Amino acid sequence: MRTDDTSEPAAATITPYEDGPLLVRGDFALVTPDGERIDARRGTVALCRCGKSALKPFCDGTHKVANFRAGTTREG
Repeated sequence: MRTDDTSEPAAATITPYEDGPLLVRGDFALVTPDGERIDARRGTVALCRCGKSALKPFCDGTHKVANFRAGTTREG
């Protein structure tokens, strides 16, 4: 369900960085498709968007070498 009500803070925020990872901050759980918990080890993590990271689902910076391009909005 989508809501545009911003009166209450979100439990977690996900920010796409241009040509880079998704930064996830806040209270979140990271799980596999089977429901197994993935240890995030901290309250902020960078998740891979390029698909090339050796540490998936986490970003290892490979997007820079792979020349990954993606915008910060839904359009680009």
